[in-house]
Amino acid sequence: MTDLIELDEVLEEKKDMPSIKHSLVQTNIAGTLFSDERFTTFIELSLDATSIDLSQFGLKAKDELVPDVCIYLNPPPLDEKLGSDMVRVSQYPDLAIEVLSPSQTINELIKKIEAYFALNVKSCWLAIPSLDEVRVFSQLQKYKTFDMNDIEVIDEVMDIHLPIQKMFRRRSKALVN
Repeated sequence: MTDLIELDEVLEEKKDMPSIKHSLVQTNIAGTLFSDERFTTFIELSLDATSIDLSQFGLKAKDELVPDVCIYLNPPPLDEKLGSDMVRVSQYPDLAIEVLSPSQTINELIKKIEAYFALNVKSCWLAIPSLDEVRVFSQLQKYKTFDMNDIEVIDEVMDIHLPIQKMFRRRSKALVN
């Protein structure tokens, strides 16, 4: 039975396997926000979600959520002791960003966003690389959509004005087909 559970977890991980566009957009977002001194940026940080039942959101995860990018105004403390690290963080980010991969559905990520808001995350973004589009959620049912016709992505909750071109730029001609 344990082998079956482990195999199911491996298959679930492979299902959410990111693509080159996913990885590029995730890197561009994290890199751009990293340069803003107000924030501490993390990529794929494991958040402890044992305080709520994730099944109420239709999520298969039992006790953790892993956003593609997390932004903190006041980050969790680091254990500076050599060899020490925190595997799962119980302090939730101010901003959680999900980047849609080709193997995911928008509904899956909306369910994660619903869970983030239940955990008191202040703002959530859903980036859709295939459309060069970002949806900025201030609440589950309240969001604004930004695309390449806009100059910047604006998150009023977090006071972020991010040039949309930086999020979806492709530096190498080899990436453009």
